[in-house]
Amino acid sequence: MQQGWNRRRSTGDRGEVVRKHHPDRLIIVFTLILMLIGLLMMYAIGPQRANLLNSVFGYEYSETYFFIKQFISFLLAGAVFAVMARLPYEWVFKNGGKILVIGFIACVILAIAGAAGLGIAQATNGATRWFNLGPLGSIQPAEILKLGLLLYLAVFLGIRQKQGLINDVKQTLIPVGILAGLALLIVIVVQKDLGTGIAITSIVAAMLFVAGISKKIVFGLIGLLLVAGLLLIFTSPHRIERVATYFQGDNTSTSDDSSYHIQHAKIAIGSGGFFGVGIGKSVQASGYLPEALNDSIFAVMGEMFGFVGLVAIIGLFMALLMRLLGVMDHLVDIRLKLAAAGVFGWIASHVILNIAAMIGIFPLTGITLPLLSYGGTSMIFVTAALGFVYQLSRYTVHPSRIKEEDHEDSRSRRGVGRTRHASRRST
Repeated sequence: MQQGWNRRRSTGDRGEVVRKHHPDRLIIVFTLILMLIGLLMMYAIGPQRANLLNSVFGYEYSETYFFIKQFISFLLAGAVFAVMARLPYEWVFKNGGKILVIGFIACVILAIAGAAGLGIAQATNGATRWFNLGPLGSIQPAEILKLGLLLYLAVFLGIRQKQGLINDVKQTLIPVGILAGLALLIVIVVQKDLGTGIAITSIVAAMLFVAGISKKIVFGLIGLLLVAGLLLIFTSPHRIERVATYFQGDNTSTSDDSSYHIQHAKIAIGSGGFFGVGIGKSVQASGYLPEALNDSIFAVMGEMFGFVGLVAIIGLFMALLMRLLGVMDHLVDIRLKLAAAGVFGWIASHVILNIAAMIGIFPLTGITLPLLSYGGTSMIFVTAALGFVYQLSRYTVHPSRIKEEDHEDSRSRRGVGRTRHASRRST
């Protein structure tokens, strides 16, 4: 009976009941459009990638190999979105800690398997970030870790916020710091994945901000992150190389190995001009631009669709992110609000870092462009998070109601203030 109640209603921080209503369907619309564009890109440049791998590395991929795999991921992601949109959010929150533990265990097993040289650990460019599942493909356990951390912290920070302990060092900040620190240690140091580490940091930062952490603590955390970031950069040769390439700007050439990737990304975007060269006519995707299907997909779209196309892509992401912010702003249950904030930080960090790296205003970090880049794990977990926010959008309240409640609280506070002032004068 209690579970059925949770499916129909949500209880706000002040005890008010929010009845379930129609969800924000624009979240589905923008998500689906982006996923379909990603499928189109796999159809257009997948054959070029397959031919390159076949001729250089001796693979036997068919021309439709990457499109078919992405289409399967598309179907799985759609199913996951539907499941997360229907599962009672109370059940999801209840199992958030289990998902977090599974994520940590999977990452540890991957690290051990990689150190032992087992075939189940897939190593790419010196980093071990995926489990090799043979015909089933691969899975990146860091994505499980991200989702579990988001769900667990939504409940944990929600409880602390209601208790008025959100700025308490012992009760809140140290536990959050330990969890986030362990996650970052595994992802950045062990798996050598700075991009995912930044995404995890963005998730935690967005949730802390919405929970109401004090500005003093915010500035302290920013300073700590800057110091930690510098240490991680200067203790890793390949990160030093990427930062050095970034500061050199355009004073590099494609003959320089360290700047090869970013220079060809700029060539791809510049070659697209205003309207692009057309679908399937990308030159850079035929072997010049590294990771054309993954991290560099934005640059390839710039070549094919041109400036107008890239503006449209950015517009779709902005529209989706604005819907997430709108849902977050109109939720009254602090746990739901924090979960929506975490999803916003997750997707926004990926979009900003990927696009900024491709146009040369941020060092390369090796991070995917959500819903567009090739890869099933990223798409499935991003759609899972979006499906969850889609469900939460059923429990938003009208802005006028929020303003009315805030106005009533304000009047109440003013009334108390006048009473106290008058009583002091009477004495």
